[in-house]
Amino acid sequence: MPEGYAVNYGAVVLAAIVGLGAVGALFVGNFVLSSRRPSAMKELPFECGAPAAPFSWSQMNIRYYIFAILFLVFDVEAVFLFPWVLIFVKSTPAVFYEMLIFVGILMFGILYGWRKGMLEWK
Repeated sequence: MPEGYAVNYGAVVLAAIVGLGAVGALFVGNFVLSSRRPSAMKELPFECGAPAAPFSWSQMNIRYYIFAILFLVFDVEAVFLFPWVLIFVKSTPAVFYEMLIFVGILMFGILYGWRKGMLEWK
């Protein structure tokens, strides 16, 4: 093994030791500084600051799911559009029409959701 590689491994080992030491220090600090007064309220499961529900399941509105899916669709569109611009400058016109088809499919999806009333918050 060439000599230069040993120097690189030394930096990795040093970073690992410093990282593990920081994590250990945070655990020790949490143990030393935390409160140790048990109560009935602390034994309950935490649900975003609200008291726990008396039953273990709850009904969730499907609109949250639809909004999340629509967000992902247009987030993916943005991820594909940025590199496409760079490729489009240097390539054939076929790339432009391929992206028009892609954006058209996405626009069909948003128009379908709009017509079905999925974008109206009630």
